[in-house]
Amino acid sequence: MIAEAVRRSALADYRDRFAALTAASGRELSIRELPFVSQVNLRADPNNADLMHRLAAALGFPLPVVPNDVASREERRALWLGPDEWLVVGPDGQQETLEQALRTGLDGAFGSIVDVSANRTVLEISGVWAREFLAHGVPIDLDARSFGPNRCAQTLLGKAQAIIERRVESAFHLYPRTSFAGYVADWLLDAAAE
Repeated sequence: MIAEAVRRSALADYRDRFAALTAASGRELSIRELPFVSQVNLRADPNNADLMHRLAAALGFPLPVVPNDVASREERRALWLGPDEWLVVGPDGQQETLEQALRTGLDGAFGSIVDVSANRTVLEISGVWAREFLAHGVPIDLDARSFGPNRCAQTLLGKAQAIIERRVESAFHLYPRTSFAGYVADWLLDAAAE
């Protein structure tokens, strides 16, 4: 008998609890895992205009160079993580496609491309109470005037490091490391119960 690999998301056991919270809040607060998001870490020189142009052509949009900005096109997004670092995300199963696009853009230039898809899971927190709810657990200002749509930051939620991305006015994506995913899910559910 040959064992078959089964893919299981970091928060599969929380699916029903998240759904119950969403229903109990009348959908004013919704939490759900977006499992298996493709995530590729890119390091490259943003001061090399030719390189940035090639990467933009390969991805279909320019990488953000303003701190904590997010750039996107269709289902691909690039989150600014540092002066020469981005997290490029896309749909499930697109890691190799993203990596190849970035390699094409690098075209031999000095840089780094690493598939980090298994490193983090993604939680979507949405609804009219999403900002206020998350504001209780993160030390950054989530007001739309300072942290509006298409913004991101590396921060703490409770005691766990995470990337937070504001997608639209009332929706956030939270990227905790999979090793802290259970802690983050429990924190969110406990905070919602209060």
